[in-house]
Amino acid sequence: MIALLDPQTVGQIAAGEVVERPLSVVKELVENAVDAGASRITVSLKDGGIALVEVVDDGDGIPAAELPLAVLRHATSKLSIASDLESIDSLGFRGEGLASIAAVAHLTIVTRRAGEQIGARIRAHAERAEPVEPVPAPPGTMVRAERLFENVPVRREYLKSASAEFNRISGWLSTFALAYPRITFALAHDGKETWVMPASDDPRQRLATVFGKPAAETLMPLDVDAAAGLQGTLSGYVSRPGSDRGDRRMQLLFVNGRLLRSTLLAGAWTAGYSTFAMIGRHPYGVLFLTLPPEHVDPNVHPTKNDVRLRYGHQVFDAAKRTIAATLRRAATQTFRDVLHVSLAPGAMDATPPALQSLFDIERGLESGEPPPDAPRLRVLAQLDRTYIVATDGEALVLVDQHAAHERIAYEAIVNRAQTRAPSEPLLVPMSFELGPSESVALDRTLDLLREGGLDIESFGERTYRIVATPAGYGARPFDLRGFLDDLTEEPKARDVRERIWASLACHSVTVAGESLAHAEMTSLVDRLQRCENPMHCPHGRPTIVHLAPDAIARLFKRL
Repeated sequence: MIALLDPQTVGQIAAGEVVERPLSVVKELVENAVDAGASRITVSLKDGGIALVEVVDDGDGIPAAELPLAVLRHATSKLSIASDLESIDSLGFRGEGLASIAAVAHLTIVTRRAGEQIGARIRAHAERAEPVEPVPAPPGTMVRAERLFENVPVRREYLKSASAEFNRISGWLSTFALAYPRITFALAHDGKETWVMPASDDPRQRLATVFGKPAAETLMPLDVDAAAGLQGTLSGYVSRPGSDRGDRRMQLLFVNGRLLRSTLLAGAWTAGYSTFAMIGRHPYGVLFLTLPPEHVDPNVHPTKNDVRLRYGHQVFDAAKRTIAATLRRAATQTFRDVLHVSLAPGAMDATPPALQSLFDIERGLESGEPPPDAPRLRVLAQLDRTYIVATDGEALVLVDQHAAHERIAYEAIVNRAQTRAPSEPLLVPMSFELGPSESVALDRTLDLLREGGLDIESFGERTYRIVATPAGYGARPFDLRGFLDDLTEEPKARDVRERIWASLACHSVTVAGESLAHAEMTSLVDRLQRCENPMHCPHGRPTIVHLAPDAIARLFKRL
């Protein structure tokens, strides 16, 4: 038999989508406080928010006559007609937050508008609301939710310990506060003040609270000029290459002040850091996107943790471009900061004949001498046939010969693909045969390899031949087997072009354990300095280790 549900059951079903745990209550009430124009928001909890969640703000307050409506489902001051859903510029809009909290907790609201002489109070629980009564109150609103899930014992059993629920709330609130530096946030638990974030014009002051002081110190402001063309603005902070984590949890995103999780923008992090981050490691930071309200649809889920973007690809490209530009600028600056100008003696200059034994890829790089103010390293020796020992006159510098050469080759391949530079045909094509899985992997990459200058054509069933190579490539052995292994084993999260070109570079340059002549090392170091990112190989590993004078002095116990 089909029957209409009673209002209390309907309320609990609806509340189940909005209120999952104490954090859900805090989120709804804090977002309401921000929408009310508060300059200070205080959150007080008892028993991790299970016994009590109280949020006090100094915002606009609610007119006493509208309090009965405030606790009804789908009653809101933020929408009036359906078309308003197409351009929402507030955090809340569904009009079901307070009603959902009242459905699973004992709700009390005390509020007073700035121009009113006395405040008003209403109490509500389940589907019942008491009459509004006058009470003394400061301007603003105090909302208290007590005994959460008392009438839904099954939901209460799924809650974690009080300390775990408190940690969720503390983490969310401190993260949310990043987007509102001019609002003071305070959190108290079981009668004790936990932390206070005073209002500030400098958003960086709150980064340490969220990321920790050491991690926050590595964050770099985004190069906002790179986001030109985006209909809106993009700002934020991203970690330096080498400062990363094993997961994505600290890749934070705000869209129009709303703290979100976005698969689309997670991809932009990965794409932006491609060749700057090691495989399996994830950068961290926070992005603040401000878009026209009509370009954002937050009406996706009752918890409002996700949105749909009208021009998602444009936003993705802008985020990727901005992150990459920031990293390139930082890499160049870091290279110049850690090294000092020290002109190499003339006797150390590389001679062209000696350089031909290396993969002659400098033709693909920007031609000309390094800029006059560019730091120059003086090569001293090769260590363990793997590292180049050099100095800038003050510090000791170790260069990973493979990683450095890989970065040079990678940028040359990218440049060659972009400029469509001609390949060098082989007089005698080199044939080879592959297994079934290797053949499939190679077939998928042939067009992209051709763009990078390596022309391989099919020559029968699972047989291929190399007919042209990048200019100068013929002087280098090519680890085809290692290249194919990379294509099948490397995670697919990176852009396919960058993945293939990085693998091509990796398996066609000098390797660890290979002896290099002094002139070859000097040439390699000189060319590394002309790269867009001289600090990391395309797979994110560092190319240079810098041992500063004070670090050396400490080794000798001089400091």
